Amino acid sequence: QVQLVESGGGLVQAGGSLRLSCAALGVDFTIDDMYWYRQAPGKQREFVAWITKSGFTNYADSVKGRFTISRDNAKNTVYLQMNNLKPEDTGVYSCRVVGRAINYWGQGTQVTVSS
Repeated sequence: QVQLVESGGGLVQAGGSLRLSCAALGVDFTIDDMYWYRQAPGKQREFVAWITKSGFTNYADSVKGRFTISRDNAKNTVYLQMNNLKPEDTGVYSCRVVGRAINYWGQGTQVTVSS
């Protein structure tokens, strides 16, 4: 059974940095795409970043130049380095991985940015 375990969230002041991790456990197939999403209080979940198996990346306009997504295929893990954080980055960050045309979601990790 595939399980996604996220870590790295927390409370940080504006301008600070955090690094999120999402490890896919119980995987016996090649993971294709890996994603990060976030959901702010009272808002819908939104796309943050995407990385393909070959390393192609794409970002939401709101995080370009501040966030960097990366992955370690040997560890089935995706990372999100978040720099110059802003209060509007506050939310629950969740990862999604796609393999064998199936989507898997993590439970999420809270990121709170104080002004």
